[in-house]
Amino acid sequence: MLPLTFLAALLLFTLIAMIPRRASAHCDTENGPAVNDGRKALETGNVNHALKWIFPEGEAELRPIFDKAVRVRALGAEAAEVADRYFLENLVRIHRAGEGASYDGIKPTGTVLDPRVVAADQAMENGELKPLLALIPADKHAELQRRFDKARALQQFDVDDVAAGRAYIAAYVSFFKYAEGEEHDHGHHHH
Repeated sequence: MLPLTFLAALLLFTLIAMIPRRASAHCDTENGPAVNDGRKALETGNVNHALKWIFPEGEAELRPIFDKAVRVRALGAEAAEVADRYFLENLVRIHRAGEGASYDGIKPTGTVLDPRVVAADQAMENGELKPLLALIPADKHAELQRRFDKARALQQFDVDDVAAGRAYIAAYVSFFKYAEGEEHDHGHHHH
């Protein structure tokens, strides 16, 4: 027989591991949109792919990190791996700080996401809101639709128009937060 305390601890750990972390929508996951855009910035050498995730105040901090990462990437595969990680971690950290959210690293691929987040993601991709609406209380549908339409309308922007990119991300984040059941955007100071 295993000691009861061990079993209790194991059970508790399992339960905690199963709770989807409220803090991480998915902007801090390895295959989430912010990290993907960060990778695109590194691959193209165009920081604007990433800048739209950052408030203007964070731009001065991120730009030199990006420039350094791009220079170090050129030194070889191992250097590139470290440089990319350095840039992506900072990108997500500065993004989260701008939202007034805590940062505790980029979550690995396979992190359990709220089903509403997954449905919201698919809706943004295919324009189909119905599967998400099925997961959301009816009294929230009109507001969710409004935020969805706004985000979709801003989706097509020129990558070099950082202001337009930020407007899209603001609408996108607002839509996601509402889909997740957060009434108000906390710490969003660009509305």
